[in-house]
Amino acid sequence: MDQKILSLAAEKTADKLQEFLQTLREGDLTNLLQNQAVKGKVAGALLRAIFKGSPCSGEAGTLRRRKIYTCCIQLVESGDLQKEIASEIIGLLMLEAHHFPGPLLVELANEFISAVREGSLVNGKSLELLPIILTALATKKENLAYGKGVLSGEECKKQLINTLCSGRWDQQYVIQLTSMFKDVPLTAEEVEFVVEKALSMFSKMNLQEIPPLVYQLLVLSSKGSRKSVLEGIIAFFSALDKQHNEEQSGDELLDVITVPSGELRHVEGTIILHIVFAIKLDYELGRELVKHLKVGQQGDSSNNLSPFSIALLLSVTRIQRFQDQVLDLLKTSVVKSFKDLQLLQGSKFLQNLVPHRSYVSTMILEVVKNSVHSWDHVTQGLVELGFILMDSYGPKKVLDGKTIETSPSLSRMPNQHACKLGANILLETFKIHEMIRQEILEQVLNRVVTRASSPISHFLDLLSNIVMYAPLVLQSCSSKVTEAFDYLSFLPLQTVQRLLKAVQPLLKVSMSMRDSLILVLRKAMFANQLDARKSAVAGFLLLLKNFKVLGSLSSSQCSQSLSVSQVHVDVHSHYNSVANETFCLEIMDSLRRCLSQQADVRLMLYEGFYDVLRRNSQLANSVMQTLLSQLKQFYEPKPDLLPPLKLEACILTQGDKISLQEPLDYLLCCIQHCLAWYKNTVIPLQQGEEEEEEEEAFYEDLDDILESITNRMIKSELEDFELDKSADFSQSTSIGIKNNICAFLVMGVCEVLIEYNFSISSFSKNRFEDILSLFMCYKKLSDILNEKAGKGKTKMANRTNDSLLSMKFVSSLLTALFRDSIQSHQESLSVLRSSNEFMRYAVNVALQKVQQLKETGHVSGPDGQNPDKIFQNLCDITRVLLWRYTSIPTSVEESGKKEKGKSISLLCLEGLQKIFSAVQQFYQPKIQQFLRALDVTDKEGEEREDADISVTQRTAFQIRQFQRSLLNLLSSQEEDFNSKEALLLVTVLTSLSKLLEPSSPQFVQMLSWTSKICKENSREDALFCKSLMNLLFSLHVSYKSPVILLRDLSQDIHGHLGDIDQDVEVEKTNHFAMVNLRTAAPTVCLLVLSQAEKVLEEVDWLITKLKGQVSQETLSKEASSQATIPNQPVEKAIIMQLGTLLTFFHELVQTALPSGSCVDTLLKDLCKMYTTLTALVRYYLQVCQSSGGIPKNMEKLVKLSGSHLTPLCYSFISYVQGQKQIPAYQPPWNVYSSLFSRTWHVEQASCVSHGSSCRASLYFQNKSKSLNYTGEKKEKPAAVATAMARVLRETKPIPNLIFAIEQYEKFLIHLSKKSKVNLMQHMKLSTSRDFKIKGNILDMVLREDGEDENEEGTASDHGGQNKEPAKKKRKK
Repeated sequence: MDQKILSLAAEKTADKLQEFLQTLREGDLTNLLQNQAVKGKVAGALLRAIFKGSPCSGEAGTLRRRKIYTCCIQLVESGDLQKEIASEIIGLLMLEAHHFPGPLLVELANEFISAVREGSLVNGKSLELLPIILTALATKKENLAYGKGVLSGEECKKQLINTLCSGRWDQQYVIQLTSMFKDVPLTAEEVEFVVEKALSMFSKMNLQEIPPLVYQLLVLSSKGSRKSVLEGIIAFFSALDKQHNEEQSGDELLDVITVPSGELRHVEGTIILHIVFAIKLDYELGRELVKHLKVGQQGDSSNNLSPFSIALLLSVTRIQRFQDQVLDLLKTSVVKSFKDLQLLQGSKFLQNLVPHRSYVSTMILEVVKNSVHSWDHVTQGLVELGFILMDSYGPKKVLDGKTIETSPSLSRMPNQHACKLGANILLETFKIHEMIRQEILEQVLNRVVTRASSPISHFLDLLSNIVMYAPLVLQSCSSKVTEAFDYLSFLPLQTVQRLLKAVQPLLKVSMSMRDSLILVLRKAMFANQLDARKSAVAGFLLLLKNFKVLGSLSSSQCSQSLSVSQVHVDVHSHYNSVANETFCLEIMDSLRRCLSQQADVRLMLYEGFYDVLRRNSQLANSVMQTLLSQLKQFYEPKPDLLPPLKLEACILTQGDKISLQEPLDYLLCCIQHCLAWYKNTVIPLQQGEEEEEEEEAFYEDLDDILESITNRMIKSELEDFELDKSADFSQSTSIGIKNNICAFLVMGVCEVLIEYNFSISSFSKNRFEDILSLFMCYKKLSDILNEKAGKGKTKMANRTNDSLLSMKFVSSLLTALFRDSIQSHQESLSVLRSSNEFMRYAVNVALQKVQQLKETGHVSGPDGQNPDKIFQNLCDITRVLLWRYTSIPTSVEESGKKEKGKSISLLCLEGLQKIFSAVQQFYQPKIQQFLRALDVTDKEGEEREDADISVTQRTAFQIRQFQRSLLNLLSSQEEDFNSKEALLLVTVLTSLSKLLEPSSPQFVQMLSWTSKICKENSREDALFCKSLMNLLFSLHVSYKSPVILLRDLSQDIHGHLGDIDQDVEVEKTNHFAMVNLRTAAPTVCLLVLSQAEKVLEEVDWLITKLKGQVSQETLSKEASSQATIPNQPVEKAIIMQLGTLLTFFHELVQTALPSGSCVDTLLKDLCKMYTTLTALVRYYLQVCQSSGGIPKNMEKLVKLSGSHLTPLCYSFISYVQGQKQIPAYQPPWNVYSSLFSRTWHVEQASCVSHGSSCRASLYFQNKSKSLNYTGEKKEKPAAVATAMARVLRETKPIPNLIFAIEQYEKFLIHLSKKSKVNLMQHMKLSTSRDFKIKGNILDMVLREDGEDENEEGTASDHGGQNKEPAKKKRKK
C-alpha cells in the first residue's frame, strides 16, 4: 500500500491519490505510517505523499491531515523513532502547519497545552511544532470560536499562551517551553506572562538546570520585559545566598540538605557570564540593570544590592560603555552605606526605628571570598573598585605635609572606612587570584613612586600586607620592586623608610634584590640632595636591623619583632647568619662616612644605632667604637678644663651663615642608651666567660667620659659656655644664632646626663643632688632664652617637644617622685622632691611625649616606634598622674604656694586628658588592659578574678573620681572657681563616657548626674558651660532623642533674654541653672540650634528612606497598603520629633536674640525645618492614594505649624530687620535702606517665578551699589566692602526662609486636594510685604545731608583734585 501511495504521489496530478486515500479506512493510514516510521523506512516520502493527497481545501483532506498530525506527534513523543526520522517528521509537520484552517490550529494547540499541563509528554521533541502552530494562528484574520466566544487569531494566540503559562509545567520541559517562545511573535503583555511563569519555576528546578533557563530568558528578553527578567534573576539568587549563609552560620546539621557552596557559586558564575554576554549584544539590557540597581540609592542601598548583584555589576565593568557608570554606582553605594552607619551609630532614636541591615562593604568582601570559584570575570572589576576607593577616599594632605592618623572607630569619617575597604578588597583579591597579583603590585608601586607629594601611607600599608602574605610568591615580581628602588633618591624620607620596611621580607629571599638596593643606597649616600643621603642612612640602618650576625641575641627584645611569615622565609638561617657578618660590617663602613656629613644625616644615624644594637647585638663592638671615636672629637680629655665639651667644634661657620655641624646632645643620648642597654643585656650574659680586654675597653671608657662630663658640667657656670644673661641671643646676628645653638646643645646635654645619672644612681643621694644641679643649669638657660630671645618662646616650645628624655625614663622618674614609698629611697628622693620646678618639669615632659604621640603616632627616643612599649609606659605614667591628681587636689596645692605657671596637679590633669584621648585613638583594642593597669589596688593574685569586670564597670570607677573633683570645684565660690581645671575635668569625663555601654546602668547614671549638674549649678563661664552642655547632649543622643531637652532649654533661653515684644513679660522656667543671662546667648543658643539641626538631619534621612521604599513598592507593583503598616511607627516617630521641634522653634522665634550668629543660625534652621516639613508633605502625597488618606497626627502637626510657627516667623523677621539699626559708622546705602521697611514679598514672587531663592538679596546688592555712589568720597573702600558683605550675609537667610514657608504651603494645598482634607484652614496667608517709605526718617536724613554739605563747603577746593579719579575708580 505504501508503494501505491508513493507511485500515485509521483504523478503530476493528485486526483487519483486523493481518491485512493479516501477509500482507506481510518486506522489504515496511521498504522501504515507508524510501521514505516518505526522500521526506519522512508517515512518522510510517505508523509509528503499523504499531505499531497490531503489538501486543506476539502473537509476530508483537512480531517485526514489533522489525524496524521496527531499520529505523528504521538510517534515522535513515543521515543520509538530514530532521531533522524523524528526530526524529518517534525520538519514536514512544521512546513505544512500554515495550511491548516484556524479552528484546527486551535485544536492542535490545545492538545499541546493539555499534554503539558497533564505532564504526558515523554521527550518533548514535538514541542518544536508549537511555536509554528501559534505563529500560524496569529496570521489568521477570520474570527474563530474559542470557548464560549468568538476571537480573532491574534486574540486566540494570546488566550492560549495565557492558558499555557497559568498551568503546571513539568520541571524537565521548562527550558524547552521557554526556548519555544523565542520563535513566537509576542506582544509585551505576552512576554510578561512567559517571563513570570519561567521565573516562578526557578525554585522548583535543580540548581544545574537554572543557567540554561536563564540563557533562554535572556534571549527572550530581547522581545521585552528586560527589567522583569533581571529583577527576577537577581532576587532569586540574592534570596538563595541569604538562605545559604543563614544555614551555614546556623545548625551544621543542615549542611546535609543544602546546596554545596561550591556548586552554588559555579552556577552563579555561569549565570553572570550569560547576563554579561547578553548585555554585550543588547545594551538596553545593561541600561535596565544599572537603572534597577540605582533605584535603591534613593532609599536603602542594601535593599537592592546583594553579593550576587555586586558580582554581576563588577563583571559588567568589562564592557567599556558601562564601566564608569557601574564603578561610580558602587563607589557611591559604599560611601552612602558608611554614612548611614555613622548616622545610626550616633543616634539611639534611629537605632530603635531602623533594623540592623547588612552593609555594602560586607557584601563586597563576600564577593571577593566567593570569587575563588573561578569567577575570573569579577577580578578585574574588584581591582578597579579597590583602587578607585583608595584613590578617592585616601588621606588628604594637611598642614606642613603631615597627615594625622585617625582612630579606627566608626564614629569618625566614612571616607576613611571606604579607603580601608578598598585596601581589604585588593589584599583579599591578591591572596585568592594568582593571575592578578602582578598587576596589583605594579599599580601599588606606581602610586608610591609617582605620588610622592601626596599622602600614600594607605598604599604602603597595603604593600606591607601583600609582602607579608607571600614573600616567596612575589619573587616572580622582583623586577617591579627593583625598578621602584631606582626612584628612592627622589622620594620623601618617610616614604622611603616605610617602603623599605614593607619590602624587607623580600630582601631576605632575594639576593639580587638586596644587591640592587645596596647599589642604589651607596649612590644615594653621595647624592647632592640632603633627603637622598638621609634615605640612604635609613636604608642601611634597616638592613643592619634585619640581617642578623651569628651569635646575636634573640629578637624577643626587638622593638618590632618579625612576623611568622617573615621568619619562615629565612630558609638558610645558619648560612645567612655567617654571611651576614661581612655584609653588616661593610654597611657599618659606609655609615661611618656619614659622620662627616650634615647634622641631619648624623642625627638619623644616632637615632637608629640603638635599634640596630637591640636587633643585632654582635655589632655592639663596632657601633660603640664608632660612637666613642666620634665623641672624642668633641670631648675635652683634661679633667680640670671647663667646660668639658668643645661646643665651638659643633658649629659650622660658612661666611655669614651659622649652622649646627654636630648634634652633640643626640650623640651623647645615643651613647647613653646604647651603654645602658649593653650593661643591662650583654654584660650579664658574659659573666663567667673570659672576654678580651679590648672588647670591654669601650664600655669603661664611655662610662668614665660620661662621669667626667657630669662632674665638670655641674662645676661649669654659664659664663664658661659664654651663655650668661649678657650674651646676645637675637636671631638677626650671627653671634645670636650661634649662642642659641650652643644653648640648645647645653640643655640637651643636661637632659641626657640627668637620665644617665638616674639610671646608674641606685637611689644614691649624691647622684640625685647631681641631677638637681644639672637641672638648675638646664632651667637657667631655659629662663634666659625665654626672657632674652625675641622668638625664644616659640623656639623653646619646639625644643621641649623633642625632649631627649626617653619615655621609659619619664615613667620611672614620675613613679619615683610621686609613688615610691620604699623607706630606703626616701632620703635621696627628698632631694628631688624638694624642687617643685623639677617635678613640674618631669610632668611637662610627660605631657610633651603624649602630645607627640597624638600628633605623629609615635614618640622620640628608644622604643619610640614600638606600640607595645609605648602603651606600657603610658599605663605607668597615667597611674602616677591619676594618683597625684586625686591625692593632692589643685585647690590644696595652690593655697599653699603661689608660683608662676600651672600647678603640678593641673598639669597632671592635663596629662590625663591627653592620655585618655590618645589611648582611644591608638589603643582601642587594649582599653580593658589600660583600665586594669590604672586600678592601683589591683594585685597580681586578683587579676584572674577581675578578668570578668567589664570595660564599663572599670570606666565608671574612674569617672566617679573625676565627678567628685568637679563637684568640689563647683561647691567653691564664683571668684575661686578654676575654669581651666573645670574645663579639663569635663573633657576627661567626655572621653571616658565614650567607653560606657549606652545600655548599661552606669551610662544612665552618668547621664542623670550630668543633667543634675546642669540643672543645679550656675556658672557664667561660657567655655565651661559649652563643654558641659556638649557632654550632656553627647550622652543624651546615645540614650534617647534630645528633643524634649531642646524644648526645655529653649524655654530657659526665652525666659532669660526676654521677648521680641518688649511689652510681654516672659515667665522664667529655670529648667537648667547653667543657662543664665551670660551663657544663654550665644553659647547655649548656638548649641541647641546645632543639635536641632542634627535632629532635622535624622528626620530628613528617615523621610528619604521611606520615600525610597514607596518608589520601590510602586515599581515592583506590590500592594502599597500592605507595605505601609510597617512604616507606621517610623511615620509616627517622625511626626513626634517634628512636633516637639516645632515647640522648640516656637520659643526661640519669640526670643529677643542678639543680632549676629544666633539670629543667622536660627533663620537657617527655620528654613531647614520648613524644608523637612515639605519633604514629609511630599511623602504623604506619594502614599495618600494607596493608604486612604493621611493620619490624624499629621493633621495636628500641620495645624501646629500654622498656629505656632509661621505667623511668629514673620514677626521674627520684622524684629530682625528692626534690629539692624544704623551704627555709629554709616555706609551711605544703609542710611537710604533704613528708609524702607525691608520686606520681601515682591522679591519672593520673582524667586518662585525664576526658581531662585536669592533674587531678593541680589536686588538689594544692586540697590546698595547704586545708593553707594552718592557719598563715596567720604568712605574707605575696605570699610565699604566689609559693610556690603555684612548686609548681604544678614539679609540672605530671610528670603530663603520665606521661600521655604511658601513651598511648604504650596505642597500643603496639593495634599489637601489629594487627601480631601482641608489642611489650609489653619494657615494664615502672609500679607503683602512691599517696600514702604518711612516719611519721618526721610525728612531727618535729608536735613542731616543739608548740614553735611554746609560743613564741607570750606574743604571743597582742597578736595576737588582727588575727587574725579576716585569717581572713575568707583565706576570701574
